[in-house]
Amino acid sequence: MSGRIVTPSSARRVVLDGFLPVPRGSTPGPVLPPVWPAKDPGDILDYEVDASAAVLDSDGDAIATVTATVLPAGEVVVGATATMGQVAVLWLSGGVAGTTYTVHVVLGTAGGRTLARAVLLPVLALAAPPVSPGVGGVSLTTLAGVVVTDGQGAPILVAG
Repeated sequence: MSGRIVTPSSARRVVLDGFLPVPRGSTPGPVLPPVWPAKDPGDILDYEVDASAAVLDSDGDAIATVTATVLPAGEVVVGATATMGQVAVLWLSGGVAGTTYTVHVVLGTAGGRTLARAVLLPVLALAAPPVSPGVGGVSLTTLAGVVVTDGQGAPILVAG
């Protein structure tokens, strides 16, 4: 990141659940992890985790530390992290199209609390790949001139 000040976008914010009481003798249902909006492998974007509901009624408590690990490992990179009160910000880059990653986030608060959650991050090919006409054939196009691609985003070629 450069020395510029950037205000994170709340468009990529997930809100952690609060802690609801479970009646004695009952079993809580499955808790599904929150999901961030999809990113392209070429995107470098800020993603937010809002912990305000999880620290409700804890006046003045704020996130002090953020750590994150990604599974499967080695494809999505966690860059800079920051805190803004009860919101953590993670800058994420990379990934392989067609993969949904699990980002394990651990938040430490100034009041001594620790919140650990998993957030899903789908990575999809959102940017059209450049087309190289004449390499191995001619790209198949629609009547409107749009290049037809396969499931991986590669242009479908026909014999020229």
